Order: sequence, then structure tokens, then C-alpha cells
Amino acid sequence: MIPNESPLSRRAFGGAVGVSAAAAAVGLGAAAPAAQAAEDRDAAPREREFRADRGRRSRRPNILFILGDDLGWADLSSYGSPHIKTPNLDRLARQGVRFTDAYSGSATCSPTRFSLYTGRYPARTRGGLAEPIADRSVGLEPTHPTLASLLKEAGYATALIGKWHAGHLPDYSPTKSGWDEFFGNFGGALEYYSKLGLGGEYDLYEGDAEYQDLRYYTRIITERASEYVARDHHGKPWLLNLNFTTPHWPWIAEGDTAQSAEVVRRIRAGDRQALWHQDGGSVEKYKEMVEDLDRSIGEVLKALRRSGQEEDTLVVFSSDNGGERFSYNWPLSGNKASLQEGGIRVPNIARWPARLDGGQVSHVPVFSPDWTATLLELAGTRPHRAYPLDGASLAGYLLRGEKAPVRDLFWRVRGERALRRGDWKYYRGKAGRDQLFNLAGDAREQADRAALEPARLAELRAAWEKTDAGLLPYPA
Repeated sequence: MIPNESPLSRRAFGGAVGVSAAAAAVGLGAAAPAAQAAEDRDAAPREREFRADRGRRSRRPNILFILGDDLGWADLSSYGSPHIKTPNLDRLARQGVRFTDAYSGSATCSPTRFSLYTGRYPARTRGGLAEPIADRSVGLEPTHPTLASLLKEAGYATALIGKWHAGHLPDYSPTKSGWDEFFGNFGGALEYYSKLGLGGEYDLYEGDAEYQDLRYYTRIITERASEYVARDHHGKPWLLNLNFTTPHWPWIAEGDTAQSAEVVRRIRAGDRQALWHQDGGSVEKYKEMVEDLDRSIGEVLKALRRSGQEEDTLVVFSSDNGGERFSYNWPLSGNKASLQEGGIRVPNIARWPARLDGGQVSHVPVFSPDWTATLLELAGTRPHRAYPLDGASLAGYLLRGEKAPVRDLFWRVRGERALRRGDWKYYRGKAGRDQLFNLAGDAREQADRAALEPARLAELRAAWEKTDAGLLPYPA
């Protein structure tokens, strides 16, 4: 058996979930395993053969999609962190599928969110060209179909709690793009207690109205999410996008009120760099924030379990891009904002007790738009014909014993380009030099094979340029 195509163990798949999403195929072959945590070196025996149909039928799943913010690929103990302990996310991984070769849709916050919300490359839309959105001039157009609007049309209740970062009021908002409810912040960062954003504005909203609460932000959205998953939704399946800002800068953990006050003082004095917190933070403070994120997710999952909906709820966890300055990314190179592996490879876990057996590890490459296509299919609906998806549904691979989608994974940011096909990755950084890496044996991207494989390099470069030709150009 080829390791990168080992099947997952599934439970009976049927009932209401029968409509295939018309996902566009832009192609990538499954990849061989990258470097893994020591815990998972014995993962192969757990990649069980497809199980016999148990004859069970399921309602369409509730969907809880959780994003961390700037969380690095190896920042969880289940991904190899030597010093950060994440028992709740590790448990989630043991109960479902942990992806070793998962990627964000881009290398920074808002473009990845565009790719998840729309299922398309960020550069399909004008707002997605901002890397990331930093002003009020662009956003996710309310006329563009989203995961939430399509699920809402299919009968789902929809909510987004936490960081939106896809445009600002008055023109852009989750409630204008398909989410029934919104509670959170619009911008890319905020101070955790005062809720002051990058421009010094107050940035905590319920719907489109300011909401006053000066407690620690992670606590507030954890409470809101716990209430939502425990709520009576009157028989409707539901989608909750739960977007934490943790562990994004500023490096303020719960209880750091003196540090908070100093950052707030600098913001109010007009220091536009105060939230970047370049003179603050530490590895230990980062550890504290990630472990708080893990505890918070544990609280939400506990509320879900108590509600009696755990069995029929698909939980997906990921990050919006690779790690920042205190992140643990080994053995990957690069960080957030780069198309090296460390800037786009992220932790990714999926659990659905009714349909997926636990304790599984997948080495198949996936990225953010794939989850959009997958969730639409599981909800029994399709993308809008005029807005074809760039992601490919994983439902057949995860649940029906089918081979993983074969296509390329494509990324573009200003000054960098990348494409992954199977084990091979084509990369051009800001130095302008084309490079070629075999990720199966070189996840750190140190052995440039461009001179040894000129035909392969040319083929992957041509594939990247063909996809790029169909995208919007960057504004001058």
C-alpha cells in the first residue's frame, strides 16, 4: 500500500447526505508523509481499511469550524511541540483524523478567510488581494456566495463568533454575507481587554452594533460559542465559524492587566505599531496563550457534548496561516507571510463521531478551500454555478473509501509563488529564483532540485502561470 494513499476508517455514510458539490479540479496528487511528531511514527497501523457499512443513517451534520490565529504547524503537542501542552486538541485528534500535510489558503489572515468563506482562491475577488485587509476600502462583497449563505439556503442556522477580517462596516459584515448571527471583531487584531484595534477604534460587535465588554476577549467568545452550540436550534442543523484571535499578537494572556494598560496607553498616544508588540512577548508567554486557546476549545467541546449533539457534529480545527515570531515550526522553514512551508502548513483536525473513526492520521495534502467544498457536499448542497470552487471535496476520501482528490495546490502572494503537486513543490520567493523541492524527504525545503529536474520545474512553473492567468491582478 502506498503510504500517502492509505485509506481511512469510516462509518456508514448515507441518509440526507447525497449531493456532490461541483468542486472545480485544479489538481494535486496525494503527498507522502512529511516529518511527524514522535507520537505518530507508529501511525500506519491506525490507518485502517474501510469498514463495512453499519447501516446507520445520519442527519446532515452540525458544523463547528474552529480557527486559531497565527498558530504554527507544530504548536500543538500532537504535532510535535516539545513544550506546549494541548490536551483538548490532542484528544480531538485521537477521536478523529489528524492531517499532517494541511495548508491554509494563503500566508496571512484575511486572504485565507476569503478562501474558506468562498471556497476559492483569494485573488478571485478584489478584497482577497489585500494581504491582509488593513483599511475600509475593500471586503467580501455581500453578493458573492459564501459557505454560510449556501448553507443558509439549504436550511442551516449560521453564526460567526470571533474574528471576521473580511471587511468593515458599513459595507461588509458577516450578517451581509450569509451568517444569521455575528459576535466578534471586524479587524485583523485587537488588544485583548480594551478591544482597541489597529487604528485605535473599539472593535467588539454584536451584529453590526458595538458591544461593551472589557473582559479578556478569549473568555468572552468562548462563552458565546459554548452558549451557541448548547442552544436549541429548533431542529435545524447549524454552522458555527468560531474564529479565535489567540495566539495573535499583542502577547497578552488573561491576567496581564498591567501589560494591557501599557499597550492601551501607547495606542491612545497615537502609536500605530503598539499592537504589533515588537518589544513584548516571549516563548513562555506564547506557550501560555496557546494553552489557553486549548482550554477554551475544550470548554466549547464540553458544552457540545453536554448538549447531546456531539455525535452528529463535524468539528474541524485549523489555523489561518503559519506561525509568527514565537511559534514552533520545526522542521519547516519560514513563518507567516511566506509561501515556504512554515508560512502555510498548519495543524488540521477533523472529528465526526457518527461517521469517522478516531485515531487516524492522513498524509493527503488539503487546504482551506477543500473544506468549503467538503462542507457543502455534506450539507447536501452545491456551489453557485457562476462561482465555481477552487477547492475539492474530501467527502469521498473521508467517508466513502474513494481516492483523495488529484490536483495541484496553488498559492500566490505579492512577491512569492508556490504550487504543490504530489511530493513536489515549486517555489519562487522574493529573490526571484525558481526552486524545486521534494517535500517527502525535505520538508524543510533546503535541497533545491531545480538544476537536477529542469523539465519538472518547467512543468510546475507552467501550471502555476496557467492558474495565475485566470486571477485578478494586484492593483498597481
